[in-house]
Amino acid sequence: MSKAEGSQSALRAAGPVAEALLGVSILLVVGAAIIFVAMMVLLALALRRRTGRVNEGWWVIGGGVAFPVIVLSGLYVYSEWNKPPWRVAPPRDALIVGVTARMWWWEVRYRDPRSGAEVVTANELRIPVGRPVYFGLSSADVIHSFWVPSLGGKMDMVPGRVQHLQLQADRVGVWRGQCAEFCGEQHARMALHVVAEDPAVFDAWLAAQARPATIGPAGADDATLRRGREAFLAHRCNACHTVRGVSEERSLGPDLTHVGSRLHLGAGTVPNGPAQLAAWVAHTQQLKPGARMPSSGERIDDADLQAIATWLSHLK
Repeated sequence: MSKAEGSQSALRAAGPVAEALLGVSILLVVGAAIIFVAMMVLLALALRRRTGRVNEGWWVIGGGVAFPVIVLSGLYVYSEWNKPPWRVAPPRDALIVGVTARMWWWEVRYRDPRSGAEVVTANELRIPVGRPVYFGLSSADVIHSFWVPSLGGKMDMVPGRVQHLQLQADRVGVWRGQCAEFCGEQHARMALHVVAEDPAVFDAWLAAQARPATIGPAGADDATLRRGREAFLAHRCNACHTVRGVSEERSLGPDLTHVGSRLHLGAGTVPNGPAQLAAWVAHTQQLKPGARMPSSGERIDDADLQAIATWLSHLK
C-alpha cells in the first residue's frame, strides 16, 4: 500500500460519489473566491471615489436580491443534478455489505454467493472495482459515523437503526476511512481501510473468506502452528474471538478466522505481521488505551505468545 493510496483525502476522488462531491466543493470554493475578489474590487473603488452620488436602490436590488437569488438557485440546481445516488433498495448488480460500528472497531459482513455462508471480517472492506456497493450501516453501542473521503460522504451510524449508503470505486487501490463522530477515548484510532480489487480477485478473496480456518496456508502440519492453535484455546482467547473451524463460542471482539490476510491490526492502529501481532496481544492497552481487549503480556509466556502470533498470521 503506497502512502498516496493510504492517505485520507476528499481531494483524491476514486469513485463517482466522491467525484460529484469534489466537483460541488470546487465550485463552491472557486465561486466564493470570485465573489470575495469582486467585493474587494468594489471596496477599493468606493474608497477611491469619495465624491459623487450612488443610486443605493439599484445596489440593494441588484446586489442584495437579484444576485443571491440567481447564485443560490444555480447552486441548488447544480447540487441536485450532481447529488450522490441514494436508493431505498439496492441496484440489482450491487454488492450488499453490512457494517456495524463498535467501540472502537468495525465489524464487516458479506454473503458468499456460492455457498450462502455469511462471511465476517473486521476493520477492512474489500470491494470489486466498477460495481456499486450498498452498505447497511448500524451501531452496537454509541453514535458513530462512516466516512471514506476518497469514495464518498459521511453517514451517521445510530444504535437501533440501519442507515444505507451506496458507494463505488473506479480503480484498484486502498483508501483509509475513519469514524467521523466522536465516540469515546479511542475515536481517533477507529480507522477503516477499503481495498478495491478487480472483480475476479475479489470473488476469489470472498470464496476464501467463506472457508473455515486451517492450521497453516495449506493445512501444513507444523509444530509451531499447532502450539499456537492450542495456546489460543488454552489461554481462552476464544472467549471473545471467533475462529471458524476452531472455536465459535463468542464474538465480543473481531472475528479472527482470516486475520492474517488483513493489512492492519486494531482498526488501523498498527500494520499486520507476526511481530506486530505478538506486540498487539502483549501490549494492547499501551498501543490502544481503553480498548476492550486487555494486555496479555504478563499472562501469556513469551513462547506461547510467539506461537499464537505465528498461527494467527497464517490464517489467510
